[in-house]
Amino acid sequence: MLRIKRVPTVVSNYQKEEAEEGAARQGGGCGRNCLKNCCLPGAKLPLYRFKRLNEVANEKDGLSCENKEPPVPFLESLLLGEWEGRMQRGLFRYDVTACETKVIPGEYGFIAQLNEGRHLKKRPTEFRVDKVLQPFDETKFNFTKVGQEEILFQFEPGDEVQFLPSALIDTENSPSVVAINVSPIEYGHVLLIPQILDCLPQSIDHDSLLLALYMAAEARSPYFRLGYNSLGAFATINHLHFQAYYLAVPFPIEKAPSKKITTTKGGVQLSELLKYPVRGLVFEGGNTLKDLSNVVADSCICLQETNVPYNVLISDSGKRIFLFPQCYAEKQALGEVSAELLDTQVNPAVWEISGHMVLKQKKDYEEASEENAWRLLAEVSLSEERFQEVKALIFEAISSSIEEIDSVNPSVLEKPDVTHQPLEDVDTLNKGSQRTMVSV
Repeated sequence: MLRIKRVPTVVSNYQKEEAEEGAARQGGGCGRNCLKNCCLPGAKLPLYRFKRLNEVANEKDGLSCENKEPPVPFLESLLLGEWEGRMQRGLFRYDVTACETKVIPGEYGFIAQLNEGRHLKKRPTEFRVDKVLQPFDETKFNFTKVGQEEILFQFEPGDEVQFLPSALIDTENSPSVVAINVSPIEYGHVLLIPQILDCLPQSIDHDSLLLALYMAAEARSPYFRLGYNSLGAFATINHLHFQAYYLAVPFPIEKAPSKKITTTKGGVQLSELLKYPVRGLVFEGGNTLKDLSNVVADSCICLQETNVPYNVLISDSGKRIFLFPQCYAEKQALGEVSAELLDTQVNPAVWEISGHMVLKQKKDYEEASEENAWRLLAEVSLSEERFQEVKALIFEAISSSIEEIDSVNPSVLEKPDVTHQPLEDVDTLNKGSQRTMVSV
């Protein structure tokens, strides 16, 4: 059994040692306004209801004109507005908008951020890195222990788009919620927690992935992305959640060329990444959002059941999804990562793999280069041989939905339709509050 000493980032102000929690309970109640039975009766939170796209005509085009404009703009006024409100209340452990950020010169434009705050006030723990599926453990920190002030709103399906500033928490039908990450990586960094009261372990299923795609679609911005880390691929909490934030530049992974492999019966195109340090698959299109979600969910479930750690990036308002099997934590546990890379204290999860390098030391930030980023991410990737084995497992899992395997010349590269933003246009990354970046 492989174990690795991990120092997970604190994601909630209530992520404390069990000894402290025990002392609080002995005092006669948690007193934290949490999401457990002690504090839930009569509790209210804002509620945003989205309309399922499969109830709307012309679903292939995303949010069609038949889906009414939301009562509040989901991204700018609701999610980012509520997030800024929490920042003004001092709920974050540092001001992420003050972090130095730059685009590294080079072909891909890797993004480097100096985020020393994520290296402070952390508690050591041990995680198994050789088991992707692990049962939920009530004794460990989980999101039912967060304070209700850290929850921005409930996120639920409905017959029509609707926003209620205050709605009772339905304890009988566990709500999905959007919460702040108190150690943010970027502006608007939040957590989407499906069915929070059901205490689901960190593993993707069809419903949870579809919910994440709905959130990406509601945001209506190509610069709002969602990410997922499995256990063994640097998820720090074994309670089902996705991460999301807003960054108004293309990610390097969104610029990478790819080679088309096949198209499913539901119109989902599968491609393989080319000329990128981490081997991965790209899923895009689909006749419906659910077609895309089902194929990717089946692929993730296959990786979970075959014990392959992985990361997922949801891009282009939910229209494009990147899937990366990875092995960096396993290499760490086996002592196969160089001391130079270990010294950076960077655990490459979905954001780093996508090209947003969150660096914890000023020296690494000052010396950041495309070569250094490439060298780190190359250690994350499966070998070509192992990647082909994993890809075969995925194709076996989704074989019933595949129409045909297209014959593609490996030399033919397909570039995603991404507008490259000049380096001189991203100076806003270094400005204080990035509120003005929302209007894109």
